[in-house]
Amino acid sequence: MSQPLQVSAPLVDVQWLKSALGHPRLVVLDASWYLPDANRDGRAEFGERRIPGAQFFDFDKTIADTESDLPHMLPSPDVFEAEARKLGINRDSVVVCYDGAGIFSAPRAWWMLKVFGHDQVAVLDGGLPAWVAASCALETGTASTPVPGNFEAEVVPDRLAQLPDVISAVESGDRRIVDARGAARFAGEAPEPRPGLRSGHMPGAQNLPYSDVVADGHFRSVHELAELFAARGIKQGDNVIATCGSGVTASVLALAMESSGLGRASVYDGSWAEWGARDDLPIATGR
Repeated sequence: MSQPLQVSAPLVDVQWLKSALGHPRLVVLDASWYLPDANRDGRAEFGERRIPGAQFFDFDKTIADTESDLPHMLPSPDVFEAEARKLGINRDSVVVCYDGAGIFSAPRAWWMLKVFGHDQVAVLDGGLPAWVAASCALETGTASTPVPGNFEAEVVPDRLAQLPDVISAVESGDRRIVDARGAARFAGEAPEPRPGLRSGHMPGAQNLPYSDVVADGHFRSVHELAELFAARGIKQGDNVIATCGSGVTASVLALAMESSGLGRASVYDGSWAEWGARDDLPIATGR
């Protein structure tokens, strides 16, 4: 690249990443994670094929609060900082995250880096399938060990929503809540995949299934994204909390909002895995 390496938007395309490969400030992260019913193993697939130079970002078992009963909750800043450094991330790194589904789990890694204060991070639109479709080079086998980085974690509070924030939003209505789960789960018409959770949604929440904001593994156009959010009463500058089953596809909505120019949404880390397990919290049903 003739220009200094930087990302000016939350999404980059295959051509951008292809031209940036090999730059000393670039860090590529494979953040593939799948629901159990997908019968796919992100780490195993990483060993079989990956974008050259990529490192595996395991937000499910490694870069997570391993003492929490909730799935892949954010780790402490100290843990995140240490794990990011192991991946070769520096304070001035430009990080690109991707996943094997196209757009599914990579936005979670993007959001985590944003929460811990890293600004130069983007998601590869279309992910590994788009990379393969463009006949770009692949790497296999054991990944090389990067030189440890000097990343420093500093929490950005307005990117993270926690249980008290969501309770306040439900009670006061001063923040919009948008739920990325499928319509049947949102309505309480389909059981939750995790045992022991009630069915339904947070009172006052709007439903925007994450699958609606993507098409063929790519995000929809800026205009289409803005229309989808507008149909839920969400406009530029609104104070929005994104939620889902466990904080993964909520990150897809947060990225969709930001990439369409609607502003920054916070993600409810515990999401329905936390809310649905609490008998003392209100729920609503219906579409």
